Amino acid sequence: MIERQDAVPRSPSGLPPSRRGALWVILALAVVAAIVIAGIIPRWRTRAALKTETHDLAIPSVAVIHPRLGAPQTEIVLPGNIQAFTDSPIYARTNGYLKKWYADIGARVEAGQLLAEIETPEVDQQLDQARADLNTSQANFRLSEITAARYQDLLKTDSVSKQDVDNANGDFEAKKAMVASAESNVRRLEQLQSFEKIYAPFQGVITARNTDIGHLINSGAGGPATELFHIAAIRKMRVYVNVPQQYSQAVKPGITAYLTFQEFTGRRFKGELVRTADSIDSASRTLLVEVDADNASGEILPGAYTEVHLNVSSDAPALILPVSALIFRGNNLQVGTVQKVQNGDQARLATIILGHDLGSEVEVVSGLSANDSVIVNPPDSLIDGEIVRVVAAGVNVDGGAAPGGTAPGGPD
Repeated sequence: MIERQDAVPRSPSGLPPSRRGALWVILALAVVAAIVIAGIIPRWRTRAALKTETHDLAIPSVAVIHPRLGAPQTEIVLPGNIQAFTDSPIYARTNGYLKKWYADIGARVEAGQLLAEIETPEVDQQLDQARADLNTSQANFRLSEITAARYQDLLKTDSVSKQDVDNANGDFEAKKAMVASAESNVRRLEQLQSFEKIYAPFQGVITARNTDIGHLINSGAGGPATELFHIAAIRKMRVYVNVPQQYSQAVKPGITAYLTFQEFTGRRFKGELVRTADSIDSASRTLLVEVDADNASGEILPGAYTEVHLNVSSDAPALILPVSALIFRGNNLQVGTVQKVQNGDQARLATIILGHDLGSEVEVVSGLSANDSVIVNPPDSLIDGEIVRVVAAGVNVDGGAAPGGTAPGGPD
């Protein structure tokens, strides 16, 4: 019996040459894949770590404190803007060209003082024509009056008809009305001509002069009127102040107020609270009050910034904050606070009102509560609603302890 021999030669491992080649290819691909993966994974990890680090560095680190309670406040200091007691622009009432002006900026003028003169050739010609028309109307009126009187005499002798008398009387009444109309037109043009001279409406100081000799003056009939002068009465000044709601019942008309200015170091100008709005503003929760101050010397200038000191009594204690917590932006004084939100800690800017200045500390009478977390040394770039990272007070943003501070995790 003859045994059958395999047609395909086999390797010493017992696998056909084709399968053995496939295994070598698979093994080589596995080695290459392992090398590629070994090079990519560290890059992914590096990129992820860099992204996380960049995100963490973009979040500012802030230290927070709680306001300290002070004694009940008896005087509050509020910001205010000085306004002239009366402030008015002066416009021309007639058209023409400016002939001359007599008062420049800074001039102290009295009520009724001449400020400027305007040349109005058209008005002058119209007035001459109106006066001539009046003379004509008066001449016609006198003639009609004589005619009507004669017809009345002739009617007595039946020399004229009743209709002729009525016609004469009617013409007399018409000429009388024409005289009245002409007189009225003359008075109108005379008043318009009187507007050639510009007078000060009240005692004050000229704060602006917006015209010069030769300027075309438009009273507003054919376009927007041009303001010639601006005058302000400064013998007494107004200051409008927003008083926090908690002091609204303590500020009454008649209480004394004092004004202080940076340019008058150590000086206090006496004023008086004269009226209140009797209404709390729903947006700011403040009461608008007016303080009037005497300015006979003229030292206080309209538009100046002042601090108004009001002597009020309140049972609510003031809150003490370090000066380093204050943010000076625009006309409002603010502090940064931190609130818990779903995705972390969020910065909120709160507008505050100060009481006494204690040097390195200040009293806050409105805008904060004792439970608020206030940011000390807030960064200049801090904005409302920004996500922040809270660190312990006295810790630098790089994680090290500041001089005299406590390390992270230490006592508050």
